Amino acid sequence: MDTDAYIALGSNLGDRELNLLRAVAELGKTPGCRVTALSRFYETSPVGMPPATPSFYNAVARVTTRLQPDELLKELFRIEQEIFGRIPAAEPQSRRMDLDLLLYGTQEIHTPDLTIPHPRMLQRRFVLAPLADIAADLQPPGSTVTIAGHLALLASEEQVQLLE
Repeated sequence: MDTDAYIALGSNLGDRELNLLRAVAELGKTPGCRVTALSRFYETSPVGMPPATPSFYNAVARVTTRLQPDELLKELFRIEQEIFGRIPAAEPQSRRMDLDLLLYGTQEIHTPDLTIPHPRMLQRRFVLAPLADIAADLQPPGSTVTIAGHLALLASEEQVQLLE
């Protein structure tokens, strides 16, 4: 059975725009996944990182997938590590690609390895702005407010600018 899943993409090293495009291509090449929507790209200030950290480019993709949530998460880790050379770290760090599974259909999942909806997505303008591009009227599981509503209510110092 096919399920719509939403994936946040972020890059602040190298050619950030090319990194986002390459990640979308890799998602589309993943067996059992088809990219069905892509937000606009945003330049955003780093959150929870030192002030001199380079800004990020962020986007959100919707994929229609036959993969189970844990299988999709493994594929996201594989793309980060094999394609973009990411080394897992406990602290936030600069990276060529960060892929976060935000939503998986209407499921709420709480395991040691995966929490859906993503536990911090509603507090991050750099996630909500691109997500609103492709799913403004979507209500995350457990919420009666739409993505656009959460974005409008968010009080944040983050700088988020649409790329021209």
